[in-house]
Amino acid sequence: AEYGLPYDFEKEIKDYANNIDTTINFKEVSKRRDFRKELTFTIDPVDAKDFDDAISFKKLSKNSYEIGVHIADVSHYLQPNTILDNEAFNRATSVYLVDRVVPMLPEILSNKACSLRPNEEKYTFSAVFIIEKNKVINEWFGKTIINSNYRFSYEEAQEIIETKNNIIRKEVSLNNKEYSVSNNVKEAVLKLNEIASYMRKERMNSGAISFDKKEVRFSINKDKEPTGVYVKESKESNKLVEEFMLLANRKVSEYIGKKNKKNIFIYRVHDLPDESKIKALKEVAKSLGYNLDISSRKRMSESLNKILKKIKGKKEQSLIESLAIRSMSKAEYTTKNIGHYGLAFDYYSHFTSPIRRYPDVIVHRLLEQYLNKENPSGHEIYNSACDHCTQREILATKAERDSIKFMQIKYMQDKKNKKFNGVISGITDWGIFVEIVENKCEGMIPVRDLKGDYYIYNKDEHSLIGKKTKIKYQLGDSIQVQVKHADLIKKQLDFILA
Repeated sequence: AEYGLPYDFEKEIKDYANNIDTTINFKEVSKRRDFRKELTFTIDPVDAKDFDDAISFKKLSKNSYEIGVHIADVSHYLQPNTILDNEAFNRATSVYLVDRVVPMLPEILSNKACSLRPNEEKYTFSAVFIIEKNKVINEWFGKTIINSNYRFSYEEAQEIIETKNNIIRKEVSLNNKEYSVSNNVKEAVLKLNEIASYMRKERMNSGAISFDKKEVRFSINKDKEPTGVYVKESKESNKLVEEFMLLANRKVSEYIGKKNKKNIFIYRVHDLPDESKIKALKEVAKSLGYNLDISSRKRMSESLNKILKKIKGKKEQSLIESLAIRSMSKAEYTTKNIGHYGLAFDYYSHFTSPIRRYPDVIVHRLLEQYLNKENPSGHEIYNSACDHCTQREILATKAERDSIKFMQIKYMQDKKNKKFNGVISGITDWGIFVEIVENKCEGMIPVRDLKGDYYIYNKDEHSLIGKKTKIKYQLGDSIQVQVKHADLIKKQLDFILA
């Protein structure tokens, strides 16, 4: 309600969506490249409802493979200037709150017709690559039809990667039963992981920045109350999918942008970091014993990656990662390409998630026009669409963050007698911000609650120092806290020293 997010779809929009012909018909299939016989699977979170993307794998020779990145063909169903299209554009993105999703498209499309569910024929828009010795030697883009053989969770794919065998244990299995996959599937997952690892390494060598930010997740009961908080880390299976999505996004963007700089297209761009924020990060890193070299673009990303690697598992990890992310410019949609600093790509777009992002739908439509040798016009329309989609994305991000904060505070409300280990994540002249290690909940100890001394704020050192006792509280210090007050309305946690 606070963000004015639509709670449901109007009846006329639902009716319109429910009347769309979602059958697979022969005439349409005959226009498409057929991948139904190729080994194809999806890898998604355990609780995913909509499957945007699938990967197909075919061995061509000893070192040569055909790898297809197949994306739900939303634009086939979502026709321009219809009430459904207008509604999707207005929403511009799905919003993933802790206890619910506010989808961009009605369920008939998002979870059914467009979702690449296993053993169902689906229309897709694909980027297909011939990869030899880990390098792309050929590419093809076009409309396709697939039939996904398997739906894996990240945990199941990770099991194959880690054990290098066919057995998926009951503990990680989606259906809670142990099962085995064929050798073909095992080999496909392992080879895809090998290629993805190589592509990731190449990206890092080109100056990409490696943020393996941990995600806060909740266990929620049937009343949508939080019963537990845990931190989700990105593993190889996540990175496997990520690398192939990045490849498709980059290659689609290059295909259009490199051909003709005047071609209308929607890019996903990321500018250089904010100078004052990167200097502040340099100072904080220095106070914690790390040197950030900001003398050039390449040196900055190299030394930042080194620091991000060194801090893994240390108490200052969360603090430095948060400050580094805050120092970065915000990525945005635009028709003017300036490249993507964080990914170290000269060309980048969003092509791989049209069920949940409207810019991807526009990219699909534009790519189809270029493939059909048409020449799109109307720069101004696309510029304003980019601005709108960027603003909706910012709103969604804020809502998602507040949803997490709200649930964290709800979870902490009845934990007043428990002591928590925390790390000082921020210091101001009015208080100390502390992030709890086990669940990433952040709260503040007001200066007035630091008893027994008068504390003075040292801006250069990012510390509070006791006038008499000389006790010092500094960024990155470990500290034990208890909950004093949890305010759901203000989304605020007050701590006291344990």
